[in-house]
Amino acid sequence: MFGLSLEHLLILLVAGLFVLGPERLPESARWLAKTLTKAREFATGAQNQLRTELGTEYQQLRKPLQDLSALRNLDPRTAVSRHLLDDPRTGTHPLVSSDTEFPSAVPRRNTGAPLTTGERAPFDPDAT
Repeated sequence: MFGLSLEHLLILLVAGLFVLGPERLPESARWLAKTLTKAREFATGAQNQLRTELGTEYQQLRKPLQDLSALRNLDPRTAVSRHLLDDPRTGTHPLVSSDTEFPSAVPRRNTGAPLTTGERAPFDPDAT
């Protein structure tokens, strides 16, 4: 939930044992669990209330947050690929069909002649 590993939780438990003592530690743990449960219920209730009161506008408010979340998932290879290869008019990759995840390689030409008008340059997905 908070990104704590097992080692961190063990350290917190030992520190709580020293600070609170063995008598008050179980009571404090119960209080913390109840408080976290109430906070979750409050947050869920507030979200549901916003959703019902705002209706369709709620999704419009969430859209920028979802876009930011999508940006977090970008790795450098994907970012460069989107920046260099996506068509700015359509927002899609010209070499990727809708049913595949990876770009299809354009067959390489064996001749040393320059490209003709409208012909795409060879593309190697492993090199990008």
